[in-house]
Amino acid sequence: MAAFQYLAIGTGQRLSRGLIDAESPRQARSLLRERGLIPIEVEPAGARSGTAPAAGRRLLHLSATELALLTRQLATLIAAGLPIERALAGVGAGAAGSATAPLMMALRADIAEGHSLAAAMGGYPQVFPDIYRATVAAGERSGHLADVFERLADYAEARQALRRRVLLALLYPAILTTLAVAVVTGLLTWVVPQIVQVFDGIGQQLPSITLALIAVSGFLREYGGWLALGLLTGGLGLYLLWRRPHWRRRCDAALLRLPLLGRLLCGLDAARYTRTFSILVASSVPVLEALRISAPVIVNRAMRAAVETTAGRVREGQSIHRALADSGLFPALTLQLIASGEASGQLGVLLERAAIQQEREAETRIAVLLGVFEPALILVMGVVVLAIVLAILLPIFDLNQLVH
Repeated sequence: MAAFQYLAIGTGQRLSRGLIDAESPRQARSLLRERGLIPIEVEPAGARSGTAPAAGRRLLHLSATELALLTRQLATLIAAGLPIERALAGVGAGAAGSATAPLMMALRADIAEGHSLAAAMGGYPQVFPDIYRATVAAGERSGHLADVFERLADYAEARQALRRRVLLALLYPAILTTLAVAVVTGLLTWVVPQIVQVFDGIGQQLPSITLALIAVSGFLREYGGWLALGLLTGGLGLYLLWRRPHWRRRCDAALLRLPLLGRLLCGLDAARYTRTFSILVASSVPVLEALRISAPVIVNRAMRAAVETTAGRVREGQSIHRALADSGLFPALTLQLIASGEASGQLGVLLERAAIQQEREAETRIAVLLGVFEPALILVMGVVVLAIVLAILLPIFDLNQLVH
C-alpha cells in the first residue's frame, strides 16, 4: 500500500489537500469519493520531489512538543519490534487531524520508494533538525534504531522540560513588572491629575516633590502617546539591528560580560550544547560531525562562534576538553567530566552527566536572580507609590496648618 497526495473538492465547494493510503490511484479516488470528496488531482506522494512532496516541505511544521511526542511514540513502537513503515503508520493513525499524520504518510511513501528514514526526513528540514537526521542515520547504519529513538525521545523531552521550567520561572516576574508599570502609569495619568486640581488657585507654595509629580503627570498626559510611539519605534529599531549578524554577535558578547545574567546565559547554552553533543556521541555519530551539529543549538552568537572553532582544533589533534577550555565559556566541572570521558572512552555518558549538572546550575541561578529581582521590584514599586502619596499629602498638611 502506498501514499497518494490529493487535491479534492469537499463540502461547501472548499478545496481540500492531504494524503491517503491506497493500492493505486484508482482506489485512492474511490476512497476519496466514499469520504464525500470529489478528487481533482491524485498522484503518488513524493512524485514532485526525489525525497518528499514539495508542498509538504513548504507547509508541514511541528512544534517542539509535537516533535517530542512523535519521537517517543516512534521509540515505543520500534522498540516493540514493529517495522519502521508500520511504526510510522501507527503514529500517523494516532495523530489524525494534526500535521503529524500527513508527515508520517509522506515518510512512509519515501521509504516505500527505497529511501532510508534519514533521507526521507531530510526532505523536511524545518521539522527534523540536523541532530535528528544525523542520529537516525547513525542508528540505521548500526542497526540500533530503537535505541537511537529512545535517546532522541529523552533528549527532546529533556529540552522541553528545561524550556518549560525556564518559562514558568520567568512568567511571574513578567506579570509583576507589567502590573507595576500599569499601576504607576494609571496613578500618574488619572489619579494624580484629579487630586492636584484641589491645589489650583489656592496660592500656596507647593513642595518640590509635589511640583515634580505634577510635571511628570502633565508630561505623561500630554506626550504619553508620543512617548509610547517612540519606545515602540526604538524597540523595533533595536530588533532590526539585533537581527544583523555582526551587531547580534556584539550584543551577545556584551550580555556574556554581565555579572549575573552572563553566567546564566552561558550556563543555559552550555547545557544545550553538552546535551546535544551527548546524544550524538552516544548514537555513534563521528565526533567531528557531532561537534559541527551541536554548535547551532547555542543561542548566544558570540559563544557559538567560539565553540565552532572547536571542531577545527580537534581535527588538528587537540583534545575536546582543551579546545572547549580555550573558549573560556565552559565551567571547570564540565571540562573535567569531558576530559574523564575522553580518557575512559565513555564520552557520551559523561557528557550527559555534564548536561544534567549544567541544567541544575542554570535552574539554581534562575532561582537566585528571581529571588533578588522580585523583592527589588516590590521595593521600587513601594518607593514610587510612597513618593506619590507624600507629594499629595504634604500640601494638604501645609494647608491644614495655615487654616489653624
